[in-house]
Amino acid sequence: MSSRKPVATIENPTVEEAAEFIKAAVSEHKAVVLVGNCWVNYKGRASSKLEPGERIVIIKEDGSVLVHRPIGYEPVNWQPAGCIFQTSIMGETLRVRAVRRKPAESVTITFDSVFLVSSMRLVDRGEFSLHASESDMQRAILLDPSLLEEGFEPISYEKKVEPGFVDVYGVDRDGRLVVVELKRRTAGRDAALQLAKYIDFVKTLTNRELRGILVAPRLAKGVQTLLASLELEFKVLEPKKCADVLRRSEGRKLEDFFEEK
Repeated sequence: MSSRKPVATIENPTVEEAAEFIKAAVSEHKAVVLVGNCWVNYKGRASSKLEPGERIVIIKEDGSVLVHRPIGYEPVNWQPAGCIFQTSIMGETLRVRAVRRKPAESVTITFDSVFLVSSMRLVDRGEFSLHASESDMQRAILLDPSLLEEGFEPISYEKKVEPGFVDVYGVDRDGRLVVVELKRRTAGRDAALQLAKYIDFVKTLTNRELRGILVAPRLAKGVQTLLASLELEFKVLEPKKCADVLRRSEGRKLEDFFEEK
């Protein structure tokens, strides 16, 4: 059981008080939580502007920073570890600027009112274990298609077909269409038959050569024989391997992936 840690907190500070507090905490590599009304400007590989609103800003000891809205789990703006922070007063506002050199980019967060600022030194040595869900496996394959096989290129996911939704739909290195059905646990007879239904429907839409691949950690007894009779394939993929991909790709959205295609 961890002991109580000293936590420094100021409620409703002036912008001058908040600026000095943040400078001291960042210089000591402490975690900082800042709550108030702010707006955000990003400059770098692109540019963006977030209009004023009440938000939660987290500065971590590794130099990363996240801007959160009052709802939702994803930050609306963020910068990865290694940022240099510049804190200053501009008129009656507090400006916190997080700068990266490679690539050159910056996030500037400007507050006209601060409700709370807090700092603390945190220790976390706990090992992280994640067992991916089927949706996580789907996301991992879209982010790293080589998990399925080299040369695979996803076209879409959750593709609507007559019997349901195809988990991942794409093209292999030889130009053949590929329909992928994912299971996070042992894949049984039902999964093989479901994939067969998807393949039969897609065949009505195209004359291209088509492959059906069932992806799971393992197959139930007798399913390999059924797949062979249906001319379908099986590939082993452990959820833990997918979890590792998601961890490395933290912060990247599927929309970003398909914008690159």
